[in-house]
Amino acid sequence: MDGAHDMGGMDGFGPVVPEPNEPAFHAPWERRAFALTLAMARPGGWNIDMSRFARENRSPAEHLSKSYYQIWLAGLEQLMAERGLVTADEIAAGQPLHPRREVAALPPADVAPMLARGGPTDRPSAAPARFKIGDRVRTRTIHPRGHTRLPRYVRGHVGVIELLHGAHVFPDSNARGAGEQPQFLYTVTFDGREIWGDDAEPGLRVSVDAWDSYLEPA
Repeated sequence: MDGAHDMGGMDGFGPVVPEPNEPAFHAPWERRAFALTLAMARPGGWNIDMSRFARENRSPAEHLSKSYYQIWLAGLEQLMAERGLVTADEIAAGQPLHPRREVAALPPADVAPMLARGGPTDRPSAAPARFKIGDRVRTRTIHPRGHTRLPRYVRGHVGVIELLHGAHVFPDSNARGAGEQPQFLYTVTFDGREIWGDDAEPGLRVSVDAWDSYLEPA
């Protein structure tokens, strides 16, 4: 979707300043928010793309005023509320107010093996890829209301297929519960001048992973 989360290439936010030796979590509650989001996916029945959409589906004021893991927590609250696992008054109170709903939790002994296994998204495909390495393609100009992985700043621009990754779960359909609908996934490389014109840094190249339906022949 188009929203404040899609900040790539936008002016006015200043340079990105990396934090030296940045820890994964800056406070214990951030670790818990991350763990709860992963743990509740099993009883809640959501997938990674639904989870991403819940975090990006914030108003600009909310998104820009919250820290990274505050956004994770807001997304978790939305996912749980949509499935009747928590109520609005419980979120406001910060504690249970109603009878518990029994859920199938992941046993502690299964946590480490599950995290090590991950969630591969590659899928078999019976048809060949539509594009090959070296093909010139143009990204489609789309403005979907739901989740998408195509950044705004590359839409409508011409790039070259650099890598072919095989077929993968299509996030746009997976996020709305419409099935995996696997598509071929490519790495597309753009010349910086194609995106930002003469203001681009000399020699700049930008690579974006893009699903087949995001692309058309140039």
